[in-house]
Amino acid sequence: MPSTARTQRPAPALLAVFALLICIPAAAQTIDAAATPRWGMYLQNARAPHHVAAWTLGATLDWQDWRRSLWGAQVRGYWDFSASRWSARGQGGDFDTTVLGLTPSFRFIPSAGRSRWFVDAGVGATLSNRRFATPERAFSTRFNFATHLGVGLELGDHRQHELQLRLEHVSNAGIKEPNPGANFVQVRYTLHF
Repeated sequence: MPSTARTQRPAPALLAVFALLICIPAAAQTIDAAATPRWGMYLQNARAPHHVAAWTLGATLDWQDWRRSLWGAQVRGYWDFSASRWSARGQGGDFDTTVLGLTPSFRFIPSAGRSRWFVDAGVGATLSNRRFATPERAFSTRFNFATHLGVGLELGDHRQHELQLRLEHVSNAGIKEPNPGANFVQVRYTLHF
């Protein structure tokens, strides 16, 4: 790996989103604490620079007693459980890693929750079976943080289908060097039941 590799630090915008997420419970009002939680199963494809691709199979579970009102929007919380396969193909061979993730996430739904459009944000943790390393970059830890921001649309008579476009940054937040991180563009389909 070249010695000129730069270390990526969390972007100020991601830190601002994280600070906002922490403040939401203090500034929000309860809308519907008796709502029934719903499960979702999703399939996600992602791409990152340096020919890195990822396929993810995951599940979401709404937080049953957590609905808030914020700036005219409804805010909901949910857990996101994932299992991903990261791979890179290129000079020097094929590189694969299995990554498990857990992310508490927040969904902002305009029009007090009536809109079919939404914005998602979350900060979670991942653990891989081995450090992900390619000739272009190498993670120094198996444990990393994952932050995401996404926009999506619920479809179907009961909003059971969901499409989402997301940006995700994965890195160890400076726990150990080198910390090259990876920025993924993700497309996700979720079926709720």
